Amino acid sequence: MSVADDIARIAEQEKRLAFSAFDEATAFSIGSALRERGLAENLPIVIQVSVWDRLLFYAALPGSSNSNFDWVRRKVNVVKMFQKSTYRMVLEQDSPDRAFKTGHGLPVSDYVLAGGGFPIMINGVGAVGAFGVSGLPEREDHGIIVDALCDHLRIKRKALALPAKAE
Repeated sequence: MSVADDIARIAEQEKRLAFSAFDEATAFSIGSALRERGLAENLPIVIQVSVWDRLLFYAALPGSSNSNFDWVRRKVNVVKMFQKSTYRMVLEQDSPDRAFKTGHGLPVSDYVLAGGGFPIMINGVGAVGAFGVSGLPEREDHGIIVDALCDHLRIKRKALALPAKAE
């Protein structure tokens, strides 16, 4: 698949992986599923689920670091600013230094172009928060969020998954 194909697939993910409602129990359920997968697969990740005004779930797994916490914070800021997934932003912006172009006025201390941030979308409302994962290559950070959302919303993972990236 081309970059354009990946961008289109991610836009489809954002549209289809939306909720009719989202609350603390939903955040805990999805966050816990991400944590269980991370533990089962020995993934050195941090996981965050938040709505714009508060943190609803956070977990730091063995092997993760404070750096991962900071990456998630900056990814969530990008989701909040642009209302779309950070991996889609990476592909659209094509910025090797992970920074937004100067015209955006977004400091690298608070915003980063790196996959692993995904909007919490509510049908008829839009983005109300974000899922964040950090610790793996960005396409994988993005993919495990999509997997967890597919599982929670009972959508077959294969229907929305990005294909393996050609090396």
